[in-house]
Amino acid sequence: MRSIWNGAISFGLVSIPIKLVNATESHSISFRQIHTEDGGRIRYRKFCDLEDREVTSAEIGKGYEDADGSIIPITDDDLSHLPLPTARTIEIVAFVPADRIDPLQMDAAYYLAAGGAPAAKPYTLLREALKRSNKVAIAKYALRGRERLGMLRVVDEAIAMHGLLWPDEVRAPSGVAPDVDVTVNPKELDLADALMDTLGEVELSDLHDEYREALEEVIAAKAAGESIPDAPQPASGGKVLDLMAALEKSVRAAQESRGEGATAGEEAAPEEAEVRRLPQRKSARTAPKRTTGKKSTSTATKKTAAKKTTASAKKSTAKSAQGTKKAAAKKTTSAKRATAAKTTTAVKSTTAAKSAAKKATPRKRSA
Repeated sequence: MRSIWNGAISFGLVSIPIKLVNATESHSISFRQIHTEDGGRIRYRKFCDLEDREVTSAEIGKGYEDADGSIIPITDDDLSHLPLPTARTIEIVAFVPADRIDPLQMDAAYYLAAGGAPAAKPYTLLREALKRSNKVAIAKYALRGRERLGMLRVVDEAIAMHGLLWPDEVRAPSGVAPDVDVTVNPKELDLADALMDTLGEVELSDLHDEYREALEEVIAAKAAGESIPDAPQPASGGKVLDLMAALEKSVRAAQESRGEGATAGEEAAPEEAEVRRLPQRKSARTAPKRTTGKKSTSTATKKTAAKKTTASAKKSTAKSAQGTKKAAAKKTTSAKRATAAKTTTAVKSTTAAKSAAKKATPRKRSA
């Protein structure tokens, strides 16, 4: 990456040569101004008001316009005499917790690259010190003709610097919030929490610029002489007449988009929407518990439940005993029947044997 500024980090008496490179880049599509009749480029030329002629870049300098409209010329030599110690130095002035920095102050982001092999050791020392302290460094630096405020932090194995606006450059939010009294009931808060929980989290790396992609399709279609793709229908809006109904519908839509609840294309009636209720929010002030001589309702409820459990156990034991007796009686009856059957079979066998013996014995003839 090409550096845009060369200097050093001043860390006490330690000086770390660094190069400043842009940490971000813009992917937005830019347009040129053209003459609509013939497509010719519209260009701006720099003219001198006094001489009424075009001037070159070498003839252009800086000037400050006073309150009366007069111009005070300021040269580069005048600026070089400014008492600005941060002209080529990022001077660390303090180390603070990261949550002390208001995101409203965040400006451009840069990477600080070590300026050569000799800078590797002090660069690594500062990086590891920032990691172990869990803090960020507040620094001053000069860039593009003005002193700026910066915040140094560790990103992977590199040191990044975020330009910060000066505190007096951040406007107070006075007059922005509604100036009317509005009451939000717990049910509405529960629905809002349910909607937040349904939407869940998202990987920021999965997000992309859909507008730029659509614009690229339009440019490609125009270049190929094809018809421009139809624009999607805008989302339905309007005034919110029923906040509860709008929240319930939002929860259903979020569930359907994630494959939960009703299937896509099936819109349930508002009264059939199922919203998962979250635990009731605790009030900031909790009333103290009163202690009385009587037993609490919860204790009585527990005793009643215990009695019911004991009675159920006794019934189950009695039923089990009755079942055991019946099973024993059945077994006894079956044994008796089996014994009787065996006896009958034995008697029949004996009778049949005697009859066969009689038939086999020959009768004696008389003389």
